Amino acid sequence: MNQKLLFHKIIATGFGSGYCPIAPGTAGAILATIIWWGLSLFFPAQPLLLTTGLLIIAFTILGIWSSGVMETIWGEDPSRVVVDEMVGVWIPLLLVSDGNIYYGLAALALFRLFDIFKPLGIRKMENFKGGIGIMLDDILAGIYSLITLYGLRWLIG
Repeated sequence: MNQKLLFHKIIATGFGSGYCPIAPGTAGAILATIIWWGLSLFFPAQPLLLTTGLLIIAFTILGIWSSGVMETIWGEDPSRVVVDEMVGVWIPLLLVSDGNIYYGLAALALFRLFDIFKPLGIRKMENFKGGIGIMLDDILAGIYSLITLYGLRWLIG
């Protein structure tokens, strides 16, 4: 296998988590949450917020590219591609810059609910072709999760 293709496989499959035989999207989202949680152990609030934002930007760009490449090999929106779930769950985790694991788990659960049920126009994002279409529905699910988590945190206090 050439190195360029290996790079795209590693990125698109979320470091291999997309090969999980059961619920690969959930596996990718869990891995992203574990990465965030690990970072939260070493970074205070502001650097964690900045690092999470940089992960979102970098993996959105890489995800569009790599998932587009892998879609040409594996077919339309392959289940092994989970970089979109990683980016999607990092979006609501922006609100959890204090590293609170309970809010982190709530972000994960909310993201997966929005990603699975695809309400409020999320499904329409899949109409975009290539890597953009693969990434956009999960980015929107992440944005809805962020808004919902913000509301929950406001209500709880």
